[in-house]
Amino acid sequence: MPILSELGPTLIGVLLLAALATAVLAAYGVPHRWAPLLAILRGALQLAVISVILSGVITSPVWVGLALAVMFCVAAGTATHRIGWSLDHALMMAAAMALGITVTLGIVFVSGAIEFSPRYVLAIGGIIIGNSMSIATLTGRRFTEGVNDHWDEVEGWLALGATPRVSTLELTRNAIYGALIPSVDQTKTTGLVTLPGAFVGAIFGGVSPLEAGRFQVVVLAGIMAAGAITAVIVAAWLAPVRQRPARLT
Repeated sequence: MPILSELGPTLIGVLLLAALATAVLAAYGVPHRWAPLLAILRGALQLAVISVILSGVITSPVWVGLALAVMFCVAAGTATHRIGWSLDHALMMAAAMALGITVTLGIVFVSGAIEFSPRYVLAIGGIIIGNSMSIATLTGRRFTEGVNDHWDEVEGWLALGATPRVSTLELTRNAIYGALIPSVDQTKTTGLVTLPGAFVGAIFGGVSPLEAGRFQVVVLAGIMAAGAITAVIVAAWLAPVRQRPARLT
């Protein structure tokens, strides 16, 4: 069985890497040291399931749309959980991510930068959704932590008569900038430090390096656009703070 013979070494390699990550964190006494292992196991299971599903639906616009809807719901729920679950936070994450993703994908396909077909919609849509989730999470957490760390300053502004939004204006800007740093660095170093998965995958799939590079540039620009919109909406939504937020875990 060729597939089974390939899965054996893959399974061993993944388990060794997961064990290494867990051991390093445990040796240093880091809390939640099992999180990387559990994330890897969950990701592997989800990829196995989605690989089977997508093999039969990748050419169907209806099923691709449903797959993206499921991805979006899970992403919005995950981002909400990271900053503290509430109906307002859930609405904020869903609205911020939806606007950023919709505008970005609209520009990508309407401009003709990427062919509008089910497989490309699924590919770039999934990438944009995943990165928007990460940026939304980072923005929310950085803002909340920033307000906690500088609560005396925020209270001082409020005592002087500033509005809640004005009292946290600098913190919102810093949160947005900080949340975008990983994406900015990834974009700046693409080709020099990293070879993105979409680029490598396209080449492995038989696409020419030039075409793969063109696709990757569009993906990176899309991530930046969707991330900027998402981060600004999340920070602006959280900005009017009237009491000190609970510390995040």
